[in-house]
Amino acid sequence: MTGMSESGPYSQPAPPLSPADEKTWSVLVHVAGIFFGWVAPLVGYLLLKDRGPFVRHHTVAALNFQLTLLIAYVAGIATAFAGVGLVILVVAWALGVVSGVLAAKSTNEGRYWRSPFAIDFVR
Repeated sequence: MTGMSESGPYSQPAPPLSPADEKTWSVLVHVAGIFFGWVAPLVGYLLLKDRGPFVRHHTVAALNFQLTLLIAYVAGIATAFAGVGLVILVVAWALGVVSGVLAAKSTNEGRYWRSPFAIDFVR
């Protein structure tokens, strides 16, 4: 080795975000969930979970909500042949958009948000 410690050059934790940056990233995670589903909150959670308590709360909340919507989408697709699935899909989509906008608004105001419909998969 060239004198590097055993932990390697990338072992230092990322510095905490400023409160303004935490708020910005939290809003972005909620809004991105509207367009990209569970993928955006998962990426946000993995990258930002250790950068501050506010952003951690919101990445977890967005991820839990999007995973709950994913279950609703799967149920809607599975029951689409019976007609009820189409209703489930439309309601899940509308709930995703409305809840995403409300979450982003609440987060931008500096408040903690958690959807009442979300199942806690990640804590």
